[in-house]
Amino acid sequence: MGELLADHTTLRLGGPADSWLTHTSRGAWHEVVRAVEGRRPFVLGGGSNILAADHGYPGPVIRMATRGIGARAVDDDRVEVTVQAGEPLARLVAYAVAEGLSGVEYLGGIPGTTGAAPVQNAGAYGQQIADRLTAVAAWDWQHGRTVRLNAAGCQFRYRSSVFKTQPGRWTILTVTLQLVRSARAAPVVYGHLAQALDVPIGARPPLAEAAAGVVADRQARGLTLPIHGPDMRQAGSVFLNPRVTDRLAQEVRAAGGPVYRDAEGVPRASAGWLLEQCGHGPGRRLAPGVYCSTQRTLTVTVRDGATAAGFAAGLRIMASAVAKSTGIELRPEPVQPALV
Repeated sequence: MGELLADHTTLRLGGPADSWLTHTSRGAWHEVVRAVEGRRPFVLGGGSNILAADHGYPGPVIRMATRGIGARAVDDDRVEVTVQAGEPLARLVAYAVAEGLSGVEYLGGIPGTTGAAPVQNAGAYGQQIADRLTAVAAWDWQHGRTVRLNAAGCQFRYRSSVFKTQPGRWTILTVTLQLVRSARAAPVVYGHLAQALDVPIGARPPLAEAAAGVVADRQARGLTLPIHGPDMRQAGSVFLNPRVTDRLAQEVRAAGGPVYRDAEGVPRASAGWLLEQCGHGPGRRLAPGVYCSTQRTLTVTVRDGATAAGFAAGLRIMASAVAKSTGIELRPEPVQPALV
């Protein structure tokens, strides 16, 4: 019996991997590549956005566990920070705040590793990893070499990148960001955060205060991974906020639903709001052991008796209800290793 993926994902679901490798030493990557023996592996970070199949993964799995953060001054105002892929994103945020560097302070509370952040173009409260990323070093499995991709080469989009649209081709080894020396955070653009910090929209609160406010607001709204309780086995939001036409955007607004434009100016509706209009809500049972979280509809949690197949079925039920009612297609966010 191989290493269970359930032991390495926040859903705690998933069968055995065919083979398992843990990459801890940044100088030993080529040994990992040789151990894979020409097979295309699935690469795992913190396991916080993964729906692993009940039967496991029929190939090698590499867990990225390299740590380290290095910094280099670009000039008096800018600092280049290079982070090992296995470094938790929360550690990067804490480091930046402690060093008085602005650019990632609103990403606190997002689970997972720094190396996984570019895959999803992780973002929150008006910041996304693409805003500050200058390059990634990645192993190209297709050509068998390490490559350096700049931000344009990563093809960032809303919660997407070339690493997501071409799954399995690259493994991110390091992430390089350019941060700005500042005692103040970026302007507050989200109402939830402004309320939590008791500041007006557009204010620039002290860096540490802004970072702490983000984590507190995320915890209050069920947007963090709890360490105990009925919601602790989860993978965060299970659907992306869907792209909508201008006509549908008007209909959603007329019904009282939120619509916003992403960084590319594309109108998007709230997936959580759409689900609630179709009868879903916090605590709703979707399948044996599978429930909407007790705090928010868009987070689906599992309890005893749950299976990955049941979790996937629950997501299909939710998406089908929205499609039938509105014609809007919801795209699942958790990655399924068996399909990579």
